[in-house]
Amino acid sequence: MLDQVLELFLIRPDHDLNIIGPRQSLAQITARAVKGLDAVLLHEKPDFVVVQGDTSTTFVGALTAFYHKIPVAHVEAGLRTRQKFYPFPEEINRHLTSVLADAHFAPTAESRDNLLREGVCGEKIWITGNSVIDALQDVLRWSKTCDHPVLARVASERLRMVLVTSHRRENQGAPQQRICDALLRLVDRFPDVLVVFPVHLSPAVRDTILPRLQQRDRIILLEPIDYFETVHFMKSCYLVLTDSGGIQEEAPALGKPVLVLRDATERPEGLAAGTVRLVGTEPEVILEVASELLRNPKEYQRMSEAVNPYGDGQACTRIIQALEYLAGRGESPQPFTPSQKCEYS
Repeated sequence: MLDQVLELFLIRPDHDLNIIGPRQSLAQITARAVKGLDAVLLHEKPDFVVVQGDTSTTFVGALTAFYHKIPVAHVEAGLRTRQKFYPFPEEINRHLTSVLADAHFAPTAESRDNLLREGVCGEKIWITGNSVIDALQDVLRWSKTCDHPVLARVASERLRMVLVTSHRRENQGAPQQRICDALLRLVDRFPDVLVVFPVHLSPAVRDTILPRLQQRDRIILLEPIDYFETVHFMKSCYLVLTDSGGIQEEAPALGKPVLVLRDATERPEGLAAGTVRLVGTEPEVILEVASELLRNPKEYQRMSEAVNPYGDGQACTRIIQALEYLAGRGESPQPFTPSQKCEYS
């Protein structure tokens, strides 16, 4: 799945740690990543190590850099739910990375404030917006078209596509069973709805979803689609149901309401702005809120026209400028401030 992204953006890694194994544990991921990164840092001797997000490899990247006394910059810093096991293990990965980081690139003012409350020096924090919006804008500027047959069907049959993603560890098993039940009831209730579900490659995810949703009327299960296709599926859909973090930021930038299949989110800015709603994994709640948006044009418009608080496409520029400033070259960047709704064609 990572190879898809690298190919799409023409990125050729100099090092591949090759740590993926079947049904591997978090401990195995951590151990393999530490060993692999230790060798890379010994060879490369970088001035900074930049880590992004909340994965276990984010924390491991920061930890291994610390072992080598190399400064760490954390992109997407300061997101919090303040619930130790939710999301698991991402919440603790973020906390641990913040302890190790020397530069914190917070996407929003609220993320900055989280770091300040934890004792991080304000001079080490920059509000940059989120780089995921940079990537989204980049893809939307490309001249190539997405000719996926599912999108052609949606257009020709005038269906309302509900795009679904679900892969987080805390939703595996019984919660994903409940999500599947909600989707089956949703297509029964709305004859013009087509559920499209790109299914994560994790066996723990597929073992639950495939038996329940395969060969169901107006539910299409896809192999993982690449980021270019994901952007255009979001652009063409009517509504998004997801437990993803990034999609909570991307879909609202395209004017698409998002129902978050989780009980808590480290991105409360979207809740405050009205671009997303938490629905958890109980079928009755998912069905009720999704039905409201499918039946009530005013409520749908209210969510789709809310201001996206997560970025303006200049996060990477601010991050590079901040790194140059830390290296003694140039000025510190001006912080990102949400202003108006961005329009994408």
